[in-house]
Amino acid sequence: MAMLLEPGMQSLRMGANSERCPTPSPPGSPGTPHDSCSIAPLTPSQSPRSEARSQQTPSFSVVVAIDFGTTSSGYAFSFTSDPEAIHMMRKWEGGDPGVANQKTPTSLLLTPEGTFHSFGYTARDYYHDLDPEEAREWFYFEKFKMKIHSTSDLTMKTELEAVNGKKMPALEVFAHALRFFKQHAVQELKDQCPSLPENDAIRWVLTVPAIWKQPAKQFMREAAYKAGLVSPEAPEQLLIALEPEAASIYCRKLRLHQLIELSCRPPASGAEPPHPIDSSFRQAREQLRRSRHSRTFLVESGVGELWSEMQAGDRYIVADCGGGTVDLTVHQIEKPQGTLKELYKASGGPYGAVGVDLAFEKLLCHIFGDDFIATFKAKRPAAWVDLTIAFEARKRAAAPSRSSPLNISLPFSFIDFYRKHRGHNVETALRKSNVNLVKWSSQGMLRMSPEAMNELFQPTITHIIQHIDALLKKPEVQGIKFLFLVGGFAESAMLQRAVQAAFGHCCRVIVPQDVGLTILKGAVLFGLDPGVVRVRRSPLTYGVGVLNKFVEGKHPREKLLVKEGKNWCTDIFEKFVAVDQSVALGEVVQRSYCPARPGQRRTIINIYCCDTDDVVYITDPGVRKCGTISLELGDVGDATGDAGPAWGRREIRASMQFGDTEIKVTALDTRTARSVRATIDFLSN
Repeated sequence: MAMLLEPGMQSLRMGANSERCPTPSPPGSPGTPHDSCSIAPLTPSQSPRSEARSQQTPSFSVVVAIDFGTTSSGYAFSFTSDPEAIHMMRKWEGGDPGVANQKTPTSLLLTPEGTFHSFGYTARDYYHDLDPEEAREWFYFEKFKMKIHSTSDLTMKTELEAVNGKKMPALEVFAHALRFFKQHAVQELKDQCPSLPENDAIRWVLTVPAIWKQPAKQFMREAAYKAGLVSPEAPEQLLIALEPEAASIYCRKLRLHQLIELSCRPPASGAEPPHPIDSSFRQAREQLRRSRHSRTFLVESGVGELWSEMQAGDRYIVADCGGGTVDLTVHQIEKPQGTLKELYKASGGPYGAVGVDLAFEKLLCHIFGDDFIATFKAKRPAAWVDLTIAFEARKRAAAPSRSSPLNISLPFSFIDFYRKHRGHNVETALRKSNVNLVKWSSQGMLRMSPEAMNELFQPTITHIIQHIDALLKKPEVQGIKFLFLVGGFAESAMLQRAVQAAFGHCCRVIVPQDVGLTILKGAVLFGLDPGVVRVRRSPLTYGVGVLNKFVEGKHPREKLLVKEGKNWCTDIFEKFVAVDQSVALGEVVQRSYCPARPGQRRTIINIYCCDTDDVVYITDPGVRKCGTISLELGDVGDATGDAGPAWGRREIRASMQFGDTEIKVTALDTRTARSVRATIDFLSN
């Protein structure tokens, strides 16, 4: 049974730390005399209350957003003096046939000693050119963002495995990547604006999936600190943006000519680019920008044409289909201010484009054997990367109406390694595998029929369709007018056709132009105006464990605690916020605490969470300890010059915000009106 705080001695030891953990009590719980050494919770507020947001002149002069994706990443920026212009990063070196390189692969290469070598196309191509024996000593990481989503016990010490099987702390890997982007972005800004001070002039924005839990968001923040994007002493200089939210913010600004409505065009063949619906304003300007290959995108100062058509209360879904995850968010327009309100908690799962890659790998295992593919990946890691590059280009060429086969080049080292390993050639393996839809070409290629490629897409696309369908059936999500398809995977004609076929009858399915850059541009807009999403939904129920008066017949006997002649019920789950509860930006949940004893310098409060809102005790199934709030109390004598008897009445008021993209906490010593250092930690469990 989880330990809880006793009424007369409301504290709990935390490991080797001799400091004690307070347990707040709800109204109706016993008061505690101020001269006792217990922690006496005072005046808890029962519901979040709203604090007016102050509109201040920004202290920064430029916003830089980094879209850190599973398969590809990039950055963009905008100056506060010209917020309607979003500048994309410089064109990357390298690239692949059939792949527009507006972003760069999320590939990191470290030397055998573990020092940074390169990132993106440069890293991938250099690794590919290494001697096979030498390559086995280098640390090459790709698609590593998914590890943060899939790790249930994420900590600062979580490790990532490189292609060569060697491990390295995940925090270092992410910090290397973010440091690379910082250096590139700062250099580009200095070239454009030599007088720009590097430290305080930039507000940084990092994108994460909306379905990521608090530990993963905090992990990205810690990696940004380690990379030197901002100092931990100035956390407000870094914002965490939720990817579908960023896309939603950008879609608000679009003109009609910047949108592709799938229901208004013939099915994509994969050959011709889809034609946008009729346009008016700015089209000539946009075409001029494209003809000059400009990296600057212009956005509306107000809202775009599509938005001006929409009425207050209109609802829409943004489906962010990326490399690793699919992230769904439901928003409602608030007029006249144009702000957004989340209607249902973010949902989704690991159903990104990587699923198609895994299906291809599974096919190769079926043809050539699991043991061979595992050996080849370990012995010839650079050649394996080469094979995945070849598949990526063909994957992007797949389309529902395609009739010709797709050829995938097998690296010579694959063909040679297989012959030496198995004693016969790859053509024989194909024949023996009975995979009828894949043939061998004498040019050294796998010839995949359109049906074979379609089979690779189907499991992932089916997951996405099922997830959107389940969301549309929720009572809170009725009356959807639009479904915006965004993210890198949304470029796929296969996915576009499937989504249109499934949902085109009930809402308008729309894809923004430059769909792979939608989140990046939206993240810049979010950095310029973080208050645009006014109401969010809590993804989980959060609270603390408290003591309450024991009620016969209501509370189980095993929860009874008798102290000084009074009966208490332990392990009561007191909610701060419930799952799927609407929480406005700036709303706070407040709890007040008295230090347990004179001279106490630190207080730790355990936070619990669960997926439902019907829990009663912190020991109920599904409830888990997810984090801690730490209050650094300092020395009251330092603050007041008086360490006398007034100590017993010292009250610390903690204010928690659940309406932002991250959970935040601040604290105040009510007697001195001074801030108390308060931190919230989800990574130390």
